[in-house]
Amino acid sequence: MRALLLVVAVLVLAASQLPEWKPIFNGKNLKGWVNVNTDPDTWSVRKGLLVCKGKPIGVMRSEREYENFLLHIEWMHLEPGGNSGVFAWSSAVPNERTRLPDGVEIQMLELDWPKLNQRNGVMPPVAYVHGELFGVGGVKVIPDNPRGERSKSIENLCKPRGEWNTYDVVAVDGTIKLSVNGKFVNGIAKSTRKKGYLCLESEGAEIHFRNIRLMELPPSGTPMAP
Repeated sequence: MRALLLVVAVLVLAASQLPEWKPIFNGKNLKGWVNVNTDPDTWSVRKGLLVCKGKPIGVMRSEREYENFLLHIEWMHLEPGGNSGVFAWSSAVPNERTRLPDGVEIQMLELDWPKLNQRNGVMPPVAYVHGELFGVGGVKVIPDNPRGERSKSIENLCKPRGEWNTYDVVAVDGTIKLSVNGKFVNGIAKSTRKKGYLCLESEGAEIHFRNIRLMELPPSGTPMAP
């Protein structure tokens, strides 16, 4: 009997230490988030949704830093060519010129972005629209699917404005893999930053977020890059 109780105690302890999903947006208020350099009304909660009006350009960061994690986030643009994203492993210190911080950006662009941002009558590559991953503010990465220093998605699975998109992000020891609407389509490796804040980006257009949750994974046990 004593042996059985010991086994049960060990199993309960092990279960209590398993990683679990935790919401990092509670659907009621902005608790757990810190406004870095946007207006007081840039971010709000409306009917359970996290609403970003897009102006001014800047970010809101998580209350604490994360190293290895799984992130689930759903987003929907409201305007043609809307621009936003989430930064992983960020210091959350904005650049004075761009107003955006360092980290690895996971791009969120509305499908009309290329058409509305033509240069000399030529549209940027369609791959630029969704799910690009790239280092920002001096952070270096190795792209899985290179387009210059960025990593492009192998398929464009994003839905247009007015429809919800789902990103599932795996971030472990300098490697990030991105699933868009149920399929892994992009990734980067060997990021020179492996720990930091999550930042949500305000960049000119209204965007809504919901169901933001995170599963924190064990640390890597390797030295962090500065």
